[in-house]
Amino acid sequence: MMEILTERLLLRRPHMDDLDAMFEIMSNPSAMRYWSTLPHASKDVTGPWLERMIARTEAGGEDLIIEHEGRVIGDVGAGRLPDFGFIIHPDYWGRGFATEASLACIAHIFGNTAATELRADVDPRNVASLRVLARLGFVETGRAERTFLLGDEWCDSIYLTLPRPD
Repeated sequence: MMEILTERLLLRRPHMDDLDAMFEIMSNPSAMRYWSTLPHASKDVTGPWLERMIARTEAGGEDLIIEHEGRVIGDVGAGRLPDFGFIIHPDYWGRGFATEASLACIAHIFGNTAATELRADVDPRNVASLRVLARLGFVETGRAERTFLLGDEWCDSIYLTLPRPD
């Protein structure tokens, strides 16, 4: 089993035993505020989502579960290379976990795949995630309005890219 250890985190491949923990995150309105779907209403929504994550990883994607002190606190990676992203349970926001997990995941992706870049699509109101991506070296490459409809609210996008390091 592939695992990456950082100072405080364990990053590992997802499995169906993560369903309860991921439902706790994916059903949380704060965690999902800037995600591309509404909060999951039940595990019947999270289960197929997790199955797709596992399938993407088995097919060459790089989705990783984030654990802190034995508890699943989020997900980081590029399930569909080169599209990169992360989600962290709100109880763990503001503690540097997104940056720590992303740094390790990015090093893993560039060290183990042929990806020439990573890309992120972020709602401009998601200032915290934009700050994390800037710290990681992502640069803005464009903007677009009304890129997806979330419930009854149109959302905009900022597009960012991180090139493979030399």
